[in-house]
Amino acid sequence: MSAVAARDAAPIPAPRPAVNDAVYVLPELYVPEASQWLSTSTGRIAPEGYSWMQAVHWVAGSGLYAPRRHRSHGPRSFGPTTVRVAQELAQLFPCRPGIGYLVRRTGLSERSVEYHLGMLREAGLLAYIVRGTRVSGESAQASEFARMIPVEFDVALGIRTTLRDEDAPAYTRAMTGIAEAGRELMAKLAKKAARKVRKPRSKTSSKGPARGARKGAKQGGVTAVSDEARCTPMQVGTSGLSTAGTTSLPPESKLASGVSKSPTPKKSKAKAGGRRKLNAVGRRFQLARELTQELDWLRGCSVPRIAWVARNVADAGWTVTDVKAWLHFRGEAAHVRRGSGLLAVLLAGAENILDTPAKRADAIEQWRGALEAARRDRIRQVRARTERYEGDWQPPVSRAVLREVEAAFDQVRELEHGGRHQDQGHVGDGQDAGLEPGDEEIAALIAAAEGELMGGETTLIMSFVPETAVRTFGEELVRRARQIDRLAHSSLTTIRYR
Repeated sequence: MSAVAARDAAPIPAPRPAVNDAVYVLPELYVPEASQWLSTSTGRIAPEGYSWMQAVHWVAGSGLYAPRRHRSHGPRSFGPTTVRVAQELAQLFPCRPGIGYLVRRTGLSERSVEYHLGMLREAGLLAYIVRGTRVSGESAQASEFARMIPVEFDVALGIRTTLRDEDAPAYTRAMTGIAEAGRELMAKLAKKAARKVRKPRSKTSSKGPARGARKGAKQGGVTAVSDEARCTPMQVGTSGLSTAGTTSLPPESKLASGVSKSPTPKKSKAKAGGRRKLNAVGRRFQLARELTQELDWLRGCSVPRIAWVARNVADAGWTVTDVKAWLHFRGEAAHVRRGSGLLAVLLAGAENILDTPAKRADAIEQWRGALEAARRDRIRQVRARTERYEGDWQPPVSRAVLREVEAAFDQVRELEHGGRHQDQGHVGDGQDAGLEPGDEEIAALIAAAEGELMGGETTLIMSFVPETAVRTFGEELVRRARQIDRLAHSSLTTIRYR
């Protein structure tokens, strides 16, 4: 046989199969909720966080797990954000994170953290050891997880495992070797596991803090954690029994990386009193809102329109008290058809007249003095009216009427005593012999009472005793006086005097 024939007869080795080809023939990666517990999981416990991160990167690059195949909401893929959450879990032992801790470390929202934890469980990378509880009235219990390596990962890379203790659970099996076909892929996964997946920066991060970064800080920015032991106060070991009945655990919001000290509170940037300083436009609208609330004739007016009308005095630093003092001196209208128009007329040039705080303060003092004087005048009027209707009778102001009333009183007293004064010679000289004594005085008294009744006054008639009033003025005048008096004291009528 020639050398050429011998060379042709030599067996040619088959080409090395691509590593990725073995990945795509695997079935879909999904763990139902009933199999997300350590006792029911088909995977194995990761020996440390580094090996677990290799499995996490393999699931992220394989495409075997798609979250949207099983739900219509939440993240669309197993991407860098899920890997960042897994990085934080890889540093905890035991793996018992609090939701608040992951929010602070990753900058995600609480709902997003819950979504990514659920994705890690559905991908077979996490399994419940103890599931947290939130019962009303009791302290919240956080969940404890076991970092798992799915069985699909071992099959794809040709990893051989064995169960060293035949009585131990299946999830405690350990790795004993790997196929030649999977070594290259394992090396790539090792490089990825050694690197840190960080939060993507915004394009404007070199010039200043981006809007997304500020939003992330409000939701819970990434905070530094002490280099102390990254563990939470739990019992050592991975027991499958729940310890909720025997161990008092802190609430999930208080859990972090095991450090009992709370993070240093940041200083609040809010203004004193919880309100920020208003700009020029804000002061205009504030003054307009106060004017529409305190002035009756501005009720229902548009606040933006009033802000535009009062823009000059608002920019000059006027307050609602300054405006009310100025309006008092300008005068008030009885009927207002358009409040904004009247306000524009009254405030024209006001900022130039009262151009200093001292002038405005003096105007306020005068306005308050006028209000106090008006208040006292109203009190005096009410008191006089009360005394007029409820107190003793007051004599008439007119002197002529007063003389007639006194003469009438004298005549009435003489009639009550049977004409005693007539017997004593107090009668006239007989020049009015055709009239009875006192008829002129009674006639004048009746005329005065009729004049008062025409003006709505009943003081003269009601000052007499009823029997004497009837005998002096007659039943008709007394009846009219009593009707007017009842109407004057009724709450259903109002009598005005001209």
